[in-house]
Amino acid sequence: MTWMMDVFFGVLAYVLMEGAAWAAHKYLMHGPLWFLHADHHTKEPGFFEKNDYFFLIFAIPSWLCIMLGMMYGVSESVAFGLGIAAYGFTYFLVHEIFIHQRFRFLQRSNSPYWNAVRLKHKLHHKSLTKDGAEHFGLLWVPLDWIRAQKKKA
Repeated sequence: MTWMMDVFFGVLAYVLMEGAAWAAHKYLMHGPLWFLHADHHTKEPGFFEKNDYFFLIFAIPSWLCIMLGMMYGVSESVAFGLGIAAYGFTYFLVHEIFIHQRFRFLQRSNSPYWNAVRLKHKLHHKSLTKDGAEHFGLLWVPLDWIRAQKKKA
């Protein structure tokens, strides 16, 4: 039974991370931490961005859940931390590789869902300032956007 709870806590963390990432993006990255996020909206020379520091900011809760859960034998905490890490890996694949193509593979998609994800992110980047941006999440896309992408295909 305990492995089912571990799976539950891992999946729960993964799902909750979309909301946490949305809130952090809207209220922190486009708020007081704009100085770290600004270079992501205006392409600057070089491979790395100050925005890449957010990797560490999001990795810390994952690491703490895993480490403390292992130290104190709380498998649900370990599972929660692994769920956060799995979302982080998904974020890296989708945001850095698929959308921004920082590594040149996964460039094309015939999937209406993935094309809607890419479109939503493109609309977010229309704003080059911290104010006025929309669409702060990554994986959640309204169904009508997906349907619209199906019609284009």
